[in-house]
Amino acid sequence: MNSIASVKNIIHFGEYQYDTVNNFIKKKSPSKIFILCDTNTQEHCLAYFLQHIETNITIEVIEIEAGEEHKNLETCTGVWQSLTDLDADRKALLINLGGGVVTDLGGFVAATYKRGIDFINIPTSLLAMVDASVGGKTGVDLGNLKNQIGVFQSPQLTLIDCGFLGTLPKKEFRSGLAEMLKHGLIADADYFKKLSDLSQLNLADLESLIHHSIQLKTTIVESDQFEKGSRKILNFGHTLGHAIESYFLKNNDRKTLLHGEAIAIGMILETYLSVKTLDFSEKKCQEIKKIILNTFSPVRFDSKEIQSICDLLKFDKKNSHGNINFVLLQQVGKPQIDCYVPQYSIEEAFQYYAKAL
Repeated sequence: MNSIASVKNIIHFGEYQYDTVNNFIKKKSPSKIFILCDTNTQEHCLAYFLQHIETNITIEVIEIEAGEEHKNLETCTGVWQSLTDLDADRKALLINLGGGVVTDLGGFVAATYKRGIDFINIPTSLLAMVDASVGGKTGVDLGNLKNQIGVFQSPQLTLIDCGFLGTLPKKEFRSGLAEMLKHGLIADADYFKKLSDLSQLNLADLESLIHHSIQLKTTIVESDQFEKGSRKILNFGHTLGHAIESYFLKNNDRKTLLHGEAIAIGMILETYLSVKTLDFSEKKCQEIKKIILNTFSPVRFDSKEIQSICDLLKFDKKNSHGNINFVLLQQVGKPQIDCYVPQYSIEEAFQYYAKAL
C-alpha cells in the first residue's frame, strides 16, 4: 500500500515498512531511543515491535497508565522526569507506541522536552491510526476538558501496521470507526456509503478503508495545517461530542465513554442541527442516525446532564469572541464551518437522539 506524504511527515503502511523505521534510526543516529507505551501496549505490542527494530543504540522503555483519565500534565511531568533521569538529550528519539492517548501525549512531551526532540508515531488502535496520530496535533486534557493544552508538531514519520488491531477489544475497535464515518460525512459520500455496512467487509477491505481515511484527513490538514479555516471541518461531531466525553470523564457515577462513542453521539446531534440550521435532508439525517446506531449503542441523558453538557460547550477550542461555533453539513461531503446554533436547537437535538432509546 502506497505511503502518504503529510505535513512534514510520511505515513507508511504495512509490516515491511519497519525497514523505513530502521533506516531512519540509522540515518539520524539518535543518542538514545525511548519507547513510550501504556500498560496495555507494553503487554500486547512492545515485544512484537522490538522484534522489528534493528539497532545497537540503547533503548529505554517508559510506561504510563492506560486511559484518557491519565492524559494530563501530571503524566507528562512523569515522562519528562523519566527522560531526564535516563539522560535524554536533544538528540534523543521518542517512539510513541500506543493509541490516541500515547500518541497525543507523547507528541506533546517530545515537542516540549528541551524545546523539542524527534518522535515517531506507531499507532496501535484504529482511532489512533485514522485520527490521533495523523495531522500534527499533540496535547493533553486540562482536568476533564479535552485537549486544552498542546501544540502543533508533526512526527518524523508514522507507521500504520494493521497487525496491531488484533490486540484491540471490540469496544476500542468500534471507537475508531466513528472517526472513519466522520471522514465520509465531511469529505466523501461514496466512502461513507462503503462504511454503512461493515458486516460485508474483510481485513483487506479494512486496510484499504484505513488508507483512504488517512488520505482524506491528510488532504484536509495540508490545506490548513494550523486550523485557521478549512481544517475545522474535521471537528464535525466534536463540539457536542467532546462536551459529552468531558462530562462523562468528570462524573464517577457515569461509565466513561470512549472518544469514538462520544463522537458518534455528537455526529447524530450535529447532523440534526444541520437539518435545523442548513436545511440538511431530514431523510438523510435519519439514515445517518440508523447507520451510526447500528455500531454504537444509544446512551440515555436526563435534562440536568444535558444542561451540564451544554455548559461545557464554552470551553470548545473552535469558539471565538464568546460564540460557540459548530461544523454542520449542507449535504454529505459538503460541510460548513463556524455555524451558530441557538440553545433550544441543541435541546431539540438531544430529544431527537433520545428517540433511539
